[in-house]
Amino acid sequence: MHLRSLRLCLAAVCLALLAACGTTGQKAVGPGQYRVVAGDTLTQIARKHGQSVDSLMRMNNLRNPNNIKVGQVLRVGSASSGPAASGSLPDAGSGTVVRGQRQAPAAAVPRTTIGLAWPAEGSAVRSSTGPSPHGVYISNKAGTPVKAVAAGTVVYSGNGLRGYGNLIIVRHASDYISVYAHNRSLAVSEGQSVKQGQKVAEMGSTDINRTVLYFELRYNGKAVDAMRYLPKR
Repeated sequence: MHLRSLRLCLAAVCLALLAACGTTGQKAVGPGQYRVVAGDTLTQIARKHGQSVDSLMRMNNLRNPNNIKVGQVLRVGSASSGPAASGSLPDAGSGTVVRGQRQAPAAAVPRTTIGLAWPAEGSAVRSSTGPSPHGVYISNKAGTPVKAVAAGTVVYSGNGLRGYGNLIIVRHASDYISVYAHNRSLAVSEGQSVKQGQKVAEMGSTDINRTVLYFELRYNGKAVDAMRYLPKR
């Protein structure tokens, strides 16, 4: 039971990264506030909001800079100091996740860039009915290799997230995350480092009625237009 609980917790964390930006039953943070999401560090939060780690610790009565929790709301400055993150993504690990809602428009083009390779061969179209309108569906025959679009670390490998089938999530440098759903089989494990172009799965039709790869790219937890980042064919 203990192992099952750990798996369910991990599933909640990963689904929070994928779920729509709108949530039910969770208040948006106010001006000058920020809600902690999975992968955040106090140093990163301070940098995003033009603060020092020491100032954030003082404002939030923190004794240990490493002791912040997913879902925690932090003061990051006054309302006039600049826009705080909306915090509208579901809290990873909160135990309450909502799926099926449409996402807000893609995040602004990040200042950092990432060089991607295509995750699979096949016919590609933008998602119109998937979890995000900014994702991509790639169609080909079952068993077509699914490859990592960039080097990174596998943060989820499994089928515990309803609606995504056999799923791989890879975290990359510069706060990017890539998502590969509906696979027939998975070729990598959680915690494993992968190289760009390395096979991570095989295309399939799990939790969907056709053979397809659903691919999504996220930056700082928000979906971005994957087609803009994938190389021209």
